[in-house]
Amino acid sequence: MFSDTMLGILCLLIAAMTCVDAAKVLTLTPGVLTVPVGQEVVLHCNIQRDDGNFVGFYRQFPGNAPQLILYHHRSLSSPSFGSGFSSSQFNAKKSSNVDFQFIIKQAKAEDSAEYYCSTWDNSASEAVSHGGTKLLVTSSDMTPPVVTVFPPSNDELQSKEATLVCVATQSIPYADVTWLVRGSLSTGTVATGPATRETNGNYKISSNLTVQTSDWNSDVLYTCKVSLGSQSAENTINKSKCAT
Repeated sequence: MFSDTMLGILCLLIAAMTCVDAAKVLTLTPGVLTVPVGQEVVLHCNIQRDDGNFVGFYRQFPGNAPQLILYHHRSLSSPSFGSGFSSSQFNAKKSSNVDFQFIIKQAKAEDSAEYYCSTWDNSASEAVSHGGTKLLVTSSDMTPPVVTVFPPSNDELQSKEATLVCVATQSIPYADVTWLVRGSLSTGTVATGPATRETNGNYKISSNLTVQTSDWNSDVLYTCKVSLGSQSAENTINKSKCAT
């Protein structure tokens, strides 16, 4: 059972996920991690300075609020868990008074999400956090993404630059999206947005590639490739393909 003080601190931690001006700097590593289903996952959180406070670990799915998985204190032998989470799935340990480990014992595909660690900074009198660890849990039977590439609009083709749009639909919220031009990695401007969740539970990722209109008119071949661990799919487009 949480005390009123602990509940207040945890609420502040969730509200402060975007804090950037605090004195204490937290780090959570690695930044990106891909593992197969069933593998143990260990994330490392360094809180820089020991203020004697609890450290919380959270996960967040695209478009949803962060969920508190657990919180841990250096003086305790085991962590306490948020609603819906337990020691059968997760654990936390301390390596030192400023180094904490967050552990997923046997990763599942549904553990694919973004993870954060957070604590209270006494000197700044505020909650601070660090996140951005994107975990991708893959399996050999995972359905490959469905990739569709859309051509530039007619209006764009009246200017010097135009935009190709790649849309990938997949079962998990993260993927690697790369663009190829004539079979080689593109050096052009690429903008890939965050995943959005569909009503059927799948996720959609959209990526834009800015191209020279003259290249498009010269029938250059463009490829959008989307990878989910060992699973990948791609689609190609050029002016001639659109014409047919």
